[in-house]
Amino acid sequence: MPPRRSYDQYCPAARALDAVGDRWTLLIVRELLAGPRRYTDLHADLPGVSTDMLATRLKDMEREELAVRRRLPPPGTVYVYELTPRGRRLTPVLDALAAWGGDALGERRPTDAVRAHWFALPLARALREAGAGEGVVEVRLDEGEFHVLPGAQEGPLYGDGPAPAEPDARLVLDAGTCAAVSRGESTLRDAVRAGRVTVTGDGTAAKALREP
Repeated sequence: MPPRRSYDQYCPAARALDAVGDRWTLLIVRELLAGPRRYTDLHADLPGVSTDMLATRLKDMEREELAVRRRLPPPGTVYVYELTPRGRRLTPVLDALAAWGGDALGERRPTDAVRAHWFALPLARALREAGAGEGVVEVRLDEGEFHVLPGAQEGPLYGDGPAPAEPDARLVLDAGTCAAVSRGESTLRDAVRAGRVTVTGDGTAAKALREP
């Protein structure tokens, strides 16, 4: 495999961008924050990426020790990609980028793709800010359902579909409310009080969100 391009600067920021500055790399990390993913799943949730580009970026990430490819044990017979501990340390980087990019989100354009779980990072941050950062929170949007673990230090930050066990809270809202929270126009608690978010459940997270 040919060597990757480098800024050739003795600077931590430059070295970091050598590893993750290429197009699609950080969005692949975003997808892998859900845990191990198959190549086909990654391709489906990264609309616009070509198969060749995705394969190249995944190889680059393996070389940079950001991700590994492994075969699932029987009865699974497929290969999956997952983040290494080094790759998971990019979580606060992506979180900061999502917060910084909130102002640029604006209204959804006709050409914009959307997946429900793309709101996992901003919602996880909003849950922590609301004092609801413990346990598992199930989220339902028109675009789909996912669950988030806002306080996760190790393991997946979120997952597609319903929570695997009874969650600490269930939220029902729309993508517009998620976008408003992402842009900083509303806190999650304010959205709950305004009736834009329905909260059910008896866990700590649900109680924190319903506090006056």
